[in-house]
Amino acid sequence: MSRRYPVPTPLMLGLVLAFGPCLARADDTALTPVTVSASALTLGSAQMSTPVSVLAGDELVRRRSATLGETLAGEPGMAASHFGAGANRPIIRGMDGPRVKLLSDGSEIMDASTISPDHAVALEPMLSRQIEVLRGPSALAYGGGALGGVVNVLDYRIPTVLPAHGVEGSVELTADHAARGVAGAFELTAGSGNVAVHAEGLARDARDYRVGSGWAAGSRVAGSYNQTETGSFGLSWVGERGYLGLAFTRQQNEYGLPGHSHEYEACHLHGGRLHCGEDGDEDDDEGGDEHDHDAALAGTPYVDLDSERWDLRGELLEPFAGFSHARLRASHTDYGHDEIEREDGIASVGTRFRSKAGDARLELEHVPLGGWRGVIGLQAGRRDFRADGDEAYVPPTITAKHAAFLIEEYTLADWRFEAGLRHEWQRIDVDGPQRDRSHRGSSVSVGAVWDFAPQHSLSTTLSRTRRLPTAEELYADGPHTATLTWERGNPDLKAETAHNIDLTLQRRAGPTTFSISVFHNRVDDYIHARTLDAHEDFRLIEYAQRDARFTGVEGALRRQLDTIFGLTLFGDYVRARFDAGAGDRDLPRIPAHRVGLRLDAKWNAWEAEAELLRVGRQDEVAEFETNTPGYDMLNLDLSYRGRHHGIPWQIYLKGSNLTDELAYAHSSFIKRAAPLAGRNLSIGIRVSF
Repeated sequence: MSRRYPVPTPLMLGLVLAFGPCLARADDTALTPVTVSASALTLGSAQMSTPVSVLAGDELVRRRSATLGETLAGEPGMAASHFGAGANRPIIRGMDGPRVKLLSDGSEIMDASTISPDHAVALEPMLSRQIEVLRGPSALAYGGGALGGVVNVLDYRIPTVLPAHGVEGSVELTADHAARGVAGAFELTAGSGNVAVHAEGLARDARDYRVGSGWAAGSRVAGSYNQTETGSFGLSWVGERGYLGLAFTRQQNEYGLPGHSHEYEACHLHGGRLHCGEDGDEDDDEGGDEHDHDAALAGTPYVDLDSERWDLRGELLEPFAGFSHARLRASHTDYGHDEIEREDGIASVGTRFRSKAGDARLELEHVPLGGWRGVIGLQAGRRDFRADGDEAYVPPTITAKHAAFLIEEYTLADWRFEAGLRHEWQRIDVDGPQRDRSHRGSSVSVGAVWDFAPQHSLSTTLSRTRRLPTAEELYADGPHTATLTWERGNPDLKAETAHNIDLTLQRRAGPTTFSISVFHNRVDDYIHARTLDAHEDFRLIEYAQRDARFTGVEGALRRQLDTIFGLTLFGDYVRARFDAGAGDRDLPRIPAHRVGLRLDAKWNAWEAEAELLRVGRQDEVAEFETNTPGYDMLNLDLSYRGRHHGIPWQIYLKGSNLTDELAYAHSSFIKRAAPLAGRNLSIGIRVSF
């Protein structure tokens, strides 16, 4: 298992997933249908023409972590950026940043996480009720630039129905060993007449986490602590034909920045080349044997984040003639974070990031016309962003976006057809000598789902999408020590054009169920960071464009062995390369392929799960990248449900990396300074009422 996997291994996995179920006997056991809110037509997961994952209920409770990236990292086709414990963004099919759209119940999360991997996602997974992942550029209702996919997080903030008994809610407490962390959360909804109110809150205190055995820098990652406080209050009016509600959420988060180094602060540009002076003290604070929390705080830079967000949501049945449904989503976010340096025990703000942003969308679902059912929508957004201080490498900008979209579906016998069209306009005004830029682009997708046998379907999607460049890609100019780069934007960038084909085979019922997807994405004028010069590990990069291709397979096969036990085989693989031409051909930080085996059991009130995961070696690397060795992970989950005086409760125990493997995430900018967590035991209790 420690040897490098040959290239055919992921292909053999695909063949096993595709043809293995053909030997299984069918029966009447079916999976529970799940409605996907992020689909414009609110389809069930089985009706989607592109792959979708939904985490809800007990499965979500088992998989939730402190960050959204870590929560979803175990899903096929997904990984995490992993910048310590505080900043961890989802990666889908090898794509991240602005190519993965993050939503809060259909409204964009307006933080600074797309700008840099050391910026946290301003959202708390522990307060979510369902997380949906749409892979591939299929969700045109949310943006043509979501080439990797869309993550939609549903919450309780705005009640959509009145509580059945007047009051309902839950309380949850957790503790873990690796980070010596504790967290507590509650959510409460009350209603009377047509009015419902909701309140929720969370507090988390996690110290520097422990890594696997054998790390030369010590046993804990200095500066990997994470402290979070989140609170929300919502009010809604609920009637027979719909609801309208408003919620306010505030999140405060302090987390460390591991692996930070002042070694290259003397670097500057001269004639388009890097010039670096004498190396400073190489106090990168990577480790030490046992760093206590106060020692980590004494010298490690950290982020102090404060986000205030307003959400307005509403839905109305039969708003007027010809339309069956109207949906409104709007938000306003006042976001800021300070990156704080510590020197000689004195803390000072190094860089200050501020963003005031708003997003609004209106969807109207029309009644069937000639057999076609569809949604017409409008969307608008505005972001006023600025950075001040030592690493203000992006000038102040105002980005305004507008879009119109149309999604239609048609059902004929065993076939369901879907078509989508979206057009976007974008204008970026910059405060500086650079010129303002405007872009526009149209995206289109067509798909079909064929139910060729009972509980079996074959679906495919073809799409041509356009991603408009971001302000950072156009105007960046300055040092960024988090990624060890000096970044230079390119105001001449044009929109990316992606041509994607996706094919998915599913079986939804029987003792054997499965889903396997293969995809190929050709991106013309792919925007990437091209290295112009380097001094040791510090690079001068400039955003450039070059054609690229992403090809991969992902899937899972589950066999119900008897009335108690089930076995699942799962895995994924993605290959990302630039087209032939001068320079390096491999794209950076592409996750390695994975193969896993999971045994689950359900007996009375008990549930258990044991998982063995193999992550392969990644040696298909870009220039200035290093190879990342493969590793094995053994994880166990155990939970028990009970009732006390009619009140349901659940206690769960989770063990991850039980063999204490020293593991590195190839997708991380700081993989050597911040390995993955070592052996970790966590326990939690959840009470619902």
